[in-house]
Amino acid sequence: MDTDTITEKDRKLARQCLECPMCKRARAKQRGLVFWFVKKLESGICPACKAYEKVYKRKAHEPMPSGKPEEIS
Repeated sequence: MDTDTITEKDRKLARQCLECPMCKRARAKQRGLVFWFVKKLESGICPACKAYEKVYKRKAHEPMPSGKPEEIS
């Protein structure tokens, strides 16, 4: 199976990450305890953060380029 293929499940999990209060705060503030927590645990534990990285090609703690969520294509 191709690991670069984005499935519907990946899209749903990435949407959860977009709506997650902790991940939202980490993307917006870029500092503090929540930022550190998301940065350290996103790729190892959280399936929504992993899916976010796969769909958007950036880490869950990294800010959105335009400042607002992109549509998942």
